Amino acid sequence: MGALDHFSHLFDCSTSSSKLHKRKQLQTVEIKVKIDCEGCERRVRKAVEGMKGVKQVDIQRKAHKLTVVGYVEPAKVVSRVQHRTGKKAELWPYVPYDEVAHPYAAGVYDRKAPAGYVRNPDQQVSQLGRASSLEVRYTTAFSDENPTACSIM
Repeated sequence: MGALDHFSHLFDCSTSSSKLHKRKQLQTVEIKVKIDCEGCERRVRKAVEGMKGVKQVDIQRKAHKLTVVGYVEPAKVVSRVQHRTGKKAELWPYVPYDEVAHPYAAGVYDRKAPAGYVRNPDQQVSQLGRASSLEVRYTTAFSDENPTACSIM
């Protein structure tokens, strides 16, 4: 290490300033908000694009979904949309039905969900349908994980 490298580390201003400020991480925030027409879409987009740290805004009108990418906090985005537009907004409560063990259980299935989505089971753990002992026996009898399961030749 030469003398020039040593002096460059001594007089480097960027390392000391980055330690003082904690940077926010780039996040993708998905929000459910009712968007009916182009005017609603424009109002929601304008409310979110004005926020500090927003990099990208994507709106899916038919799914009533707003996706914001940037250095933002999810709670602040939701409150901003509610305040500026007057619409009810919440974090995206749905997940693809392939990721859920029991997609048609009472607390998970939602008629208002977009096609291919069900409500996130983490939010409604107590509402999940519990299988009776008879149902458990039938499902384990034909399960792939059961080594003694019935198989069709």
